[in-house]
Amino acid sequence: MSIANGGLATSSPTRPPVLGATDAASGGAEHIEVPVAYDAILLASFGGPEGQDDVIPFLRNVTRGRGIPDERLEAVAHHYRAFGGISPINQHNRELKTALEAELARRGIDLPVLWGNRNWEPFISDAVQDAHTRGFTKLLAIGTSAYSSYSSCRQYREDYALALETTELRGEIQIDKVRQFFDHPGFVQPFIEGVAQGLQEATASGFQTAETHVLFSTHSIPSTDAAKSGPAEREFGEGGAYEAQHLAVAEVVMAAASPSTSSGTGASWSLVYQSRSGPPAQPWLDPDINDAMRALAAAGTRAFVIVPLGFVSDHMEVKWDLDTEAMETAAELGVFATRVPTPGIHPAYVSGLVDLVLERINGTPTADRPALTDLGPWYDVCRSGCCENVRLGFKPALAGIAP
Repeated sequence: MSIANGGLATSSPTRPPVLGATDAASGGAEHIEVPVAYDAILLASFGGPEGQDDVIPFLRNVTRGRGIPDERLEAVAHHYRAFGGISPINQHNRELKTALEAELARRGIDLPVLWGNRNWEPFISDAVQDAHTRGFTKLLAIGTSAYSSYSSCRQYREDYALALETTELRGEIQIDKVRQFFDHPGFVQPFIEGVAQGLQEATASGFQTAETHVLFSTHSIPSTDAAKSGPAEREFGEGGAYEAQHLAVAEVVMAAASPSTSSGTGASWSLVYQSRSGPPAQPWLDPDINDAMRALAAAGTRAFVIVPLGFVSDHMEVKWDLDTEAMETAAELGVFATRVPTPGIHPAYVSGLVDLVLERINGTPTADRPALTDLGPWYDVCRSGCCENVRLGFKPALAGIAP
């Protein structure tokens, strides 16, 4: 039985095919409200090179199947080469793994954390093989991305399916995932603190609220992928769930960090995008952060608080696109700019991830799950057709109803 026709789980007219799921999740319920005895946590991330010799092989992995020649990859490689060929993401994941283990131990939860990447060692398949060697059969995955889109959710689900296929462990290991956590208090709180601090820095530097603008930045994605993000049965507009989730979280952050007062309103803000990599003719979400800064500065903005809302840690996109390029734009414009920290290993974020794990271990009722926007709490089991990649079509994916 092949993975493409549901070899990871059985199906029937009353049981939607959820590949490789635990018994509790295999029925396809939106939220799993029964306890599940998991053996380990699978921390899944994008991965990154750890030396100059790794850069091009890593980028080949990222762009596999697209036929992009090495000379074109070098156009992106200089971002990594400027930092010694080392992406910060792997070290951040090591730190997050250690922090999760410490928080689990503090709460008396005996659950090991396995770590695997999509594009660089250790790979997700390595983590799955390690789980098998250690006798683990039920894994709960935490993807290091908070939002819904192909690359930030469904592709991880495809990675899990591919890992079971390549290790020949389908049928022996089951993998569920925690819900997308864009509006979980643990993820949002670090941004609230960061924006409040950033606004204080702007004020201390002599800039009034009226001339300060908060830029919530996230990774741009193709407009077709954005439109398909989230479940098809819900209407989110042209930007799909991906854009709607970011906007909803930004509103929560601003309401807490810069509330309106009787003497006026809080700071102005907008959602902007960065790190576009597609061909010029292909529409991607915009405006680009640098274009937005130029337009706002021309209209009188003199200070920017830059918020990497789409990132859980200081990825290369944060270090290059924000800390390098956006700061260079600010210098060219002669304006003030400060960049808010990512959640990283902020105690609230680490604790929040463990809370998400406990939701699944305990089968927490949906009504008792915290969510700071009206969009959540998001699904434990992704809906059928969720976050389709129009160019690639549907591939086998775990933790969601097929396709």
